Amino acid sequence: MKRIVMGIAAASLVMTNALAADLAPKPYVKAPALVDPGWGWTGFYAGLNAGYSWGRANTTVAPIALPFPAVQFGSFGQNVDGWVGGGQLGYNWQVDPKWVVGLEGDIQATGERSSRTLTTTSARYGSNIIGLPGGTDFNSIATLTANLSYDLQWFATFRGRVGVLSDPQTLWYATGGLAVGEFKYSSATALGIQVFTPGLGGTTLLGAFNFPIGAGVSSTDTRVGWTVGAGVERKFTRNWSAKLEYLYMDFGSKTYFAGTANQADVSFHDHVLRAGFNYAFSPTPVVAKY
Repeated sequence: MKRIVMGIAAASLVMTNALAADLAPKPYVKAPALVDPGWGWTGFYAGLNAGYSWGRANTTVAPIALPFPAVQFGSFGQNVDGWVGGGQLGYNWQVDPKWVVGLEGDIQATGERSSRTLTTTSARYGSNIIGLPGGTDFNSIATLTANLSYDLQWFATFRGRVGVLSDPQTLWYATGGLAVGEFKYSSATALGIQVFTPGLGGTTLLGAFNFPIGAGVSSTDTRVGWTVGAGVERKFTRNWSAKLEYLYMDFGSKTYFAGTANQADVSFHDHVLRAGFNYAFSPTPVVAKY
């Protein structure tokens, strides 16, 4: 009997080990790992910038109706240069490993200021004693003077951006969109008459008269135009990047002081070169899938 019991026990042990060997091992589940998104470009960003601007105001002064043979002003250009500085805010979408699209807005204070004095002088002409044309007892010279000033006080742009990554950290992009700027234009025009004697060829100054035919006026207005440009931006960390950017802005033409002696058409365009940095509000790290 004892032998039978021992035999049954031995057989049970063998069968238990065999069944255990046939069971699949319990699967090992690894805890999800956090993976740094690295040089991803998707997300909001904000930053500051500073640089220099080369503006150009092209002015055509309207002819002035005068009883004196004054030489009228022609069309001319004036440089309006100065520093720029401001901030930008935007959002990028990295649509695939190579391409990034985005939207950006910026606002800039500027030191773009310029002034100019224009002077034209007539030939000597026969005049009366107060310089009006006609007569042979006196001769006169008419001088027309305009004092003009131009200021671009601030501007803002609202642009799209399309760029390609030459490597995961470096974005080369083109940009373009709307430009808005506050432009201040001031003008004052005067006529001067010098009367000489004796006769048509005399050079002895008899008297001088000055007439402020265009009293000093100033206009400040917000003008809307367009902008295009290009730039490069490079990430140094996941959040921080630096950029260098060029913009061309065109604000079209505007007529100022219509119907007066200061009437002029003024067009304005600008070249901006600026450097800056951005802080990207990157998303939280993502979980890897196994």
